[in-house]
Order: sequence, then C-alpha cells, then structure tokens
Amino acid sequence: MGRLRAAAFVPSFSRRGGCEAAGVVVRPPRTTPPAARAPFLEKEGKNTPRRVAALFTACLLAGCAVGPDYVRPTTDVPAQWRIDYEKAADVANTKWWSAFGDPALNQLIEEALRENRDVRIAAARVDEFIGQLTTTRSQFYPQIGYSLDASRNRASRVGQPPLAPGADPYYTLYQGALSAQWQIDLFGRVRRQSEAAQAQVYASEQGRRGVVLSLVTSVATSYVVLRALDRQLEIARATADNYAGTKQIFDLRYKGGVVSQVEVAQVESQYQQALAAIPQLEQQIAAQENLISVLLGRNPGPIPRGKTIDALAAPGIPGDLPSTLLERRPDILQAEQTLAAANANIGAARSLYFPTISLTGVLGSISTAFGDFLTGPATAWTAAAGLAGPVFTFGAIEGQVQTAEAFEREALATYQQVIVNAFRETNDALVGAIKTRDAAEAQARRVAALREYARLSRLKFDNGYAGYLEVLYAENELFGAELTAVRAQADRYTQIVNVYKAFGGGWVEEADKLAPRPQLVEAGAPAQPPGGPASR
Repeated sequence: MGRLRAAAFVPSFSRRGGCEAAGVVVRPPRTTPPAARAPFLEKEGKNTPRRVAALFTACLLAGCAVGPDYVRPTTDVPAQWRIDYEKAADVANTKWWSAFGDPALNQLIEEALRENRDVRIAAARVDEFIGQLTTTRSQFYPQIGYSLDASRNRASRVGQPPLAPGADPYYTLYQGALSAQWQIDLFGRVRRQSEAAQAQVYASEQGRRGVVLSLVTSVATSYVVLRALDRQLEIARATADNYAGTKQIFDLRYKGGVVSQVEVAQVESQYQQALAAIPQLEQQIAAQENLISVLLGRNPGPIPRGKTIDALAAPGIPGDLPSTLLERRPDILQAEQTLAAANANIGAARSLYFPTISLTGVLGSISTAFGDFLTGPATAWTAAAGLAGPVFTFGAIEGQVQTAEAFEREALATYQQVIVNAFRETNDALVGAIKTRDAAEAQARRVAALREYARLSRLKFDNGYAGYLEVLYAENELFGAELTAVRAQADRYTQIVNVYKAFGGGWVEEADKLAPRPQLVEAGAPAQPPGGPASR
C-alpha cells in the first residue's frame, strides 16, 4: 500500500461557497501560521484506506459554511486622468526620493523608517490581529487539557448514604485526568470567523503599509519645506544687509544735505521690513526641524542639511493608469479587506441558527490511596457527544445577523468612498504637479524681470533721473517676489511627492525593508494574502 502523507488538515478557504468536499485541502496553504498546524503522523499498512476515509469525512464536515461568499464589488474606474502629462519611466516602484539627489534626505528617510513610533505601533497592531487569527483557527482542532487534584475531606456521618458506625470520616482523594473537547464546525461558524480574522490581518498589514507611505512622503515634504525656509532666510538676511548699507549711505547724504529726511525714512522702512522677516523665518525653521525630529522618532533638535532647494532635482511623474490604484493604494486594499471581514461575519452570525455538535472525552484516575493512584482499578473515563441548538431566542440571533449585515453595507460604502477619494487625490496631485511647475517657472521669470527693474531704477536714481520712491518700490517688489518664488519651487516639489503618495506603488515595499516588521510575520505567520488581497 502507498504511504499517506499529510502535513495538516485545514478547511479550504475557497470563495466559491457551499459545502465543498472537493475544495478541501490536505496540505495547509502558506497563509496558515505554524501555531495553527496540527500535523498528522505518517502511517503505512492496511489501515491506510480507513484513515483516508476518516480524513475525507472530517474535511466534508468542516467544509460547509453558511452565509455569502465574498466577491469584489464592481467599481467605476475612469479611463484616464483629467490632465495629460509627460510620460516618464516607471519609477513608481523604486525609491523615488533618491531622485532628488540629496544624500541627507535619503538618510533622514531611512532613519525615520527605522525609528518612527507610528510605524512601530502599526507593526504591533498587525501582530495583534495575527494573534487573534491564531486563536480563532485553534477552534478547528480538539482542545486537549489535563487536571491534577489532591484534597483532604471529611464525610458526613448523617449524610446520604450515612457513614457506617466506627468508619473513619476523614479521607484523602487523588484525581488526575486528560480531557479533550472538539466542536465540529458543521455549518462553518469557525470557518467564517477565521475568514474574518484573516481579512483583518491583511487589513492591518495594509494599514501598516499606509503608515510607511505617509511617513516617507511626510519626511520628504517636510525636508523640502525646511530647505525652502532656509533659502528664504538667506534672502531676508542678504536683503537686510543690502538695505543696511543703503541706510548708511543715506544717513551720510542726509548729513551732507544731499537727500531729505523723507528719503531716509523710506530707506529705514525698507531695512526694518527685511529685519522683521528674519525672526519669523527663524521661528518657522525651528518648528519645521521639530516636526522632522518627531517623524524621526527623536526629541526636537537640529536637522542635517544637504543640497539647497535650488540644487534639488525634480523626480519624474510615474505614468500609470487609474485602474492601478485599486492594486497599489494601501487604503483601498485595507478597506477591501475590512469589507471581506464584514462579509464573513454575516456567515458567522447566521450559523448561530443551526445546531452545534461537540465531542468530549475524559480519561483519568481517582483514588483515596496514593498507592492505588494511576493503577488499573482507579481508572475512570467518559466519552460524550452533544447536540445543542436554539429554539426561541426572541430576536437575539436575528439582531446579530442584522448587525453583521448593516456593518457589511457600511464597509461597502466606505470601500467605494475610499476609491472615489483616491481618484480625486490622484487627479489633484497630477494637476498640481503640472500647474505648480508652470507657476514656479513663471515666478522665476518674474524675479528675473524685477531684478532688472530694480537695477535700472537704482541706476536712474544715482544719475538723478528718478526719485528714491521708484527704487523703493522696485526693491520691495523684488524682495517679495524672491520669497514667493522659493515657495512656488517648494510647492512644485511637494506636489510631485503627493503624486507618489497618491499612486502608492511598489516603492512602499522598498521602504518597508527598512521599517520594523511585525514579529509574528518574521516568525512565519501571514501578513499578506498570497498573490494579493483575498478578493483576488
């Protein structure tokens, strides 16, 4: 006879529904955690057919599940985005932040992924749901336990039956037992609960990926803003120094009677305006450094700098279709897994209408003499089978079913809303990336024009062809335009970062390699569905 090899029995999690004798698997899928595996022993010989029949019967009993099977809802996906943009190489699956060409930014992101507290919280949450999944799946198998007890007792002399005259009422009782209890999942309650728990594991893992996505984009955006503030502070200080030199010249001219006090007051106003901008920018820089420090998981402090904002390179825009968002965005995948869990909970609630079958066995030893304990005469055993089911619950089960169905409708609406918001955010980011680029280029041309205007105005003033009021106006306009141009450049980079955040993509997995992993995932428990979400 051949050899029967079976790693473990796990009921099939096929989504076709019904009592699936043909859908039962003997070898566990790779999503089964080690704690849920109860290996069979390899046997040979004439008892093999009987064991095969017993295994098939057990699989058949566990393969039936009431309630609806999950099917991914149809979604209205736009054929294209609202704006045409340059087709770029597929950089959505790489570490796009390295395209800025700033080693300091790369180092900050790597440190944030290792030390950020939100990522650690999300990883622990995945472990929490994996633990719940292991607990739920344990109900597929018999629960085996033991008990040991030794007691000193006194019997009543007038009890029932009465104690014989002269008998010693005091005695010691020794008891020990091995017990096993198994509730057969005939109507799929445990199976549906396991499906729901598994979907929650997948949802929590997508939530963790969403935290990684937000962390990387937040660090990149915050760093761009910090470098923009640094550049604005440089402009403000240089402008203040320039105005200070002009003020000294005008003070000397005033003392020599060349200019009036009105022109001196105009120069003083310019100088104080530039000075007032410096502490405001310094305060914003300190606040930005504190924000980045928190993202890095450390106390507020200075942040190392790399390239200036003018030296940063703009990453390309990934050329993806709208339908890819359904496969990439962690929030969409998380919402879908929550919907799958809610769908499975409907079956778990409906299974309460049906009876439960339980098998119980106890093998032990009871003796009043320790020398007779664990001997043949002291042996005691019990074997029982039970059937229990509801008759009148006065709406208790119906209420649970209604609650589960309402939560499923809520999860469906949430899933659809998340998709709509994802398309909106991506369209906004794509439009913003194009329009902020155009705005930054226009602002740069305006700065160049105002710089020439200020140069010519001062030249006219020095040659006596114009009053200082024209110079004042030109230089004030240039100062404001330079600050605005830096903000426009930062907005352009921020919108590019938003594009990557909106698309999601394989770069999250690249970043995830640096982030803390759930401990139970490292031990072999499932954190992602094989081949994608459970709905595929």
